[in-house]
Amino acid sequence: MAELQRDYLGFTSQLRAQYGDLSYARVAFEHAYDVFSPELVRELLVANADGLKRWERGLEVFEQLMGQSVLVTEGEVWQRQRRMLQPGFSPRRVAGYAALMSDAAAKGLDAALPAASPAGQVDMDRLFTGLAMDVILRTLFSSEASEESARAVGAVQVASEFAFREMFHPMTLPDWLPLPGKAAKRRALRTLRDLVDGHIARRRVAGAAEHDDLLGMLLSAREETTGEGLSAQEVRDQCMVTFQAGHETTATALLWWSRLIAGDAEALEGARREVDEVLQGETPSAADMARLPWLTATLKEAMRLYPPVPALMSRRTTREIQLGEWRIPKGALVRVTPWVIQRDGRSFEHPDRFLPQRFAAPDDKAPRGAWLPFGTGPRVCIGQHFAMLEMTVIAAMLLQRYQLGLPQGAPACEPVMHVTLRPRNGVTLNLRRRGPARTERP
Repeated sequence: MAELQRDYLGFTSQLRAQYGDLSYARVAFEHAYDVFSPELVRELLVANADGLKRWERGLEVFEQLMGQSVLVTEGEVWQRQRRMLQPGFSPRRVAGYAALMSDAAAKGLDAALPAASPAGQVDMDRLFTGLAMDVILRTLFSSEASEESARAVGAVQVASEFAFREMFHPMTLPDWLPLPGKAAKRRALRTLRDLVDGHIARRRVAGAAEHDDLLGMLLSAREETTGEGLSAQEVRDQCMVTFQAGHETTATALLWWSRLIAGDAEALEGARREVDEVLQGETPSAADMARLPWLTATLKEAMRLYPPVPALMSRRTTREIQLGEWRIPKGALVRVTPWVIQRDGRSFEHPDRFLPQRFAAPDDKAPRGAWLPFGTGPRVCIGQHFAMLEMTVIAAMLLQRYQLGLPQGAPACEPVMHVTLRPRNGVTLNLRRRGPARTERP
């Protein structure tokens, strides 16, 4: 457990190197299995999904942050929530958010450098976090970034750090205890709850029908058979998970992408040329997604090398499960680590290199179960279409406006795992304006 907490990704990578596709360890009273083969991952999370539930300790930790949301609930409660939320994240509904995404991106990107400065060094973590925060505020609450939401950026990162740390403790001590870090955690959770509760309270006064956003969808969602809506607590919890997960993971993915593509002149030139030829200076829309295969490939390859969520929430078996030649007993703990699976040389040649061409052609797809930054099976990320559209819009608009370059002596990418995977020293890039402001589509 100490090794896992100190270097989770290094430890699990060593398990794969030593023991192959499946390893077993006894941890106190736990029988813990790590699954590394793409085929076995699909057997586990797809074929045997009905024999799994979320790891209890993980649920306890995430419930503190996100309540009884779709990320945490199980069984019939989860199925009901998922059915009611799914229409809000369908490809057609998500496409309608493209204009909100591009408006937020234009505002943030145009302000990345001072107006009078043609070039300069930019903290990309701060830039992308601000952009993703603005996007989620617009799509969730029909609101723009403010001083309140700026405080929430730091609060999400503090909460994420505490969540990862507490995963390795058998229980969470009460937050009111005068222990190191507890005050910071209390402030972070209070900041997030105050922001979400404030938006919901103002909306209930104004009326849900006036806003075609995710909060309006949550307030008006109804169960098909009973006509029952989400309770006030469920609305709050779904807003909490959408707000937290909906900006931190996207910002993290874009951060790694920007570092990787800035360090690869050929990949960067290909993406810039494609964006210029396809968009002709116009603002990207959802319809342009399919017309930007190289840009999409660079994003997918960045998420392969540095998945925003490098380890999926562990599962508990509720019955005996057969995985290949192995029998996993009922009550066992099973872990899946995309970081290790997506760097397997059997699935990806030169697995540690940034090679976007792996995903560039329509038939260039990773083996099933080998690329899973959004998970797989029934609990695949409900917001994956939203995230891919947002990342593509922001990445395209960044390349329209700026030339990207690495500062001299830029440090290598060194990942640090909390719940999300972040670069230890952040990412600073040289940006140079490419020309006049881009045109808008009528």
